Amino acid sequence: MARTQGSHSDITGPRIRAAALQLFAQHGFAAVSMRQIASEVGVQAGALYNYTPDKQSLLFSLMEGHMTELLQAWQDHLVSADPSKGQAVVTTDATEAYVLAQLEAFTRFHIRFHLERPDAVFIAYMELRNLSEENFIAIESLRREYENALQAILKDGVRMGVFHIPDTKIATLAVIAMLNGVMTWYRSGGRLSLEEVEAIYWDMVQKSVRA
Repeated sequence: MARTQGSHSDITGPRIRAAALQLFAQHGFAAVSMRQIASEVGVQAGALYNYTPDKQSLLFSLMEGHMTELLQAWQDHLVSADPSKGQAVVTTDATEAYVLAQLEAFTRFHIRFHLERPDAVFIAYMELRNLSEENFIAIESLRREYENALQAILKDGVRMGVFHIPDTKIATLAVIAMLNGVMTWYRSGGRLSLEEVEAIYWDMVQKSVRA
């Protein structure tokens, strides 16, 4: 991405991304112009092209950044919970308790991570249709990598007889869809705390897959 020599690119670049994220989430990608983004940041429209070739590239950058952050955060979460692991795949001598702990960790992580980034999550799901074919393939690859982390846990649970799942791929998508539902209704300061919501969803997730 080209930058003008002597410009405050380290400041303006993130501001452009933040403005685009907010505007895309509020109005939709198709309805937002580069001129609107520039106005929000306080620069001339032409100056945006020092930071991004076009609006499509900006959308892809936001979605790729979100998915990359998600994948890295999940790996960091695994390592912090158990430094000897760092992978979602469970070894053949894993205990039932370990498999359940991995699924619970994923459940709680997914809810908390996504609730902290509502605009990025909204764009990640709702604006896929506006990606070019090449960019769509790249984002879908990252999405599958994240889904595979959960599917690996479910497969290990099935192999050990802990989970009863006819199709682990469908179960993976169903669990993620259930967890994504929290984003549509949860509000901080409401009737339930985030910890209580996580506990309720963990109970529903494990009951949906337990043998």
